[in-house]
Amino acid sequence: MGPAELVQAAAMARRFYLEGKSKIQIAEEFGVSRFKVARVLETALERDLVRIEIRVPAELDAERSDALRARYGLRHAVVVESPADAADDAPDPENLGEVAADLLGELVHEGDVLGLAWGRSTIHMAAALHRLPPCTVVQLTGVYDAGTAERGSVEAVRRAAQVSGGEAHPIYAPMLLPDPATAAALRGQTGIARAFDYFDKVTVAAVSIGSWAPGISTVYDMLTEEERAHYASLGAAAEMSAHLFDAEGRRIGRDLGERCITVEADRLRRIPEVVAIAGGRRKAAAIGAVLRSGLVTSLVTDTTAADYLLNETGPGPRPALDRADPDGS
Repeated sequence: MGPAELVQAAAMARRFYLEGKSKIQIAEEFGVSRFKVARVLETALERDLVRIEIRVPAELDAERSDALRARYGLRHAVVVESPADAADDAPDPENLGEVAADLLGELVHEGDVLGLAWGRSTIHMAAALHRLPPCTVVQLTGVYDAGTAERGSVEAVRRAAQVSGGEAHPIYAPMLLPDPATAAALRGQTGIARAFDYFDKVTVAAVSIGSWAPGISTVYDMLTEEERAHYASLGAAAEMSAHLFDAEGRRIGRDLGERCITVEADRLRRIPEVVAIAGGRRKAAAIGAVLRSGLVTSLVTDTTAADYLLNETGPGPRPALDRADPDGS
C-alpha cells in the first residue's frame, strides 16, 4: 500500500472500529462503494495496520469456556484458571464461587426466584455476592449438619436475600433423614413446606456437584459403609443435591431421595437456568456425568476440569439445553 492508500485505510479503519460507523456511511464519506470499504478494511487487517485484541480478565479462559459450552450444548460455560500448585485431590478453587457470584449478578433479574442448593461452592458464591436485583431466595436442600446450619446453606440463603433485598426461605432440616417417614413428616412442617411451595417458581438455581468418594460428596459422607457400597454397586459416579448419577448421567438409587429433604429432579429439570459450580481433577468425571443428566444448563469450572471434559473418551455429551432425561432417551 502506498502512502495515500495507507492514510485512507487508517481513516476508514478509525471510522469503522473506533467511531462505530457503518461501511455504507464510510463509503458515502469517501465517495467509494461499500465493497471497496470492505476490501480496504480486510487489507488493513492483513497488513497489520489494524490489530484486534480480545481481552478478558487473566483468571478467565475464554477459549476453553467457548469450547466447553459448544461441546456440551450449555447456555453458559465459564472456565477460570486453576491454581498453579493445585493437587489432584485439592478442593474446588474458591475463586469459582467468586466468578459464579458475578455470573448470578448477570442471570438473575428483578422478580426472579433464586434457588440455592447445599454445597461448599454455593456457600463460597453466596459469601462473594455483592449485587443482585430484588428477588426471592429459597433453599433447595436441607443442610449437611443441622448444628452448622447457620454457617452453611441457611446463611447462604440469608446472605443472598440480604444483597438482593428480597425474601429468604431457608430450610432448617438435615438433608438426609433415617427413613422416608421422618423425611415426609419434616416436609409437612410449615417452614419447610413453604420453601417447597417455591420450588416450582424458581427461575435460576445454583448447585454443587460431588464425586462418589469421601470428602467430595455430602451424601456419601452421611451414609453408612454398607449404603455407600450398595450405591457404588449401582454405578454411582456423581451426586448433586442428594441425587445420584451413573457415568452416563442416569439417575440411580432413587430410593435415597425418599429419605432426603431436597428439590425433586423433575422440578430441577423445569427450572429455566441451573448453574453448576464445581472444579478440580477429582470432580471432573462427576461433572461430565451431571452434564449428561439434562438437569444443568450452565457451568462454572476451572481449567483442570475443563481439560478433562474436553478430552474425555467416555459416553458422548448430550446437549444440556435439551434438558432430556437419559432414562427416557
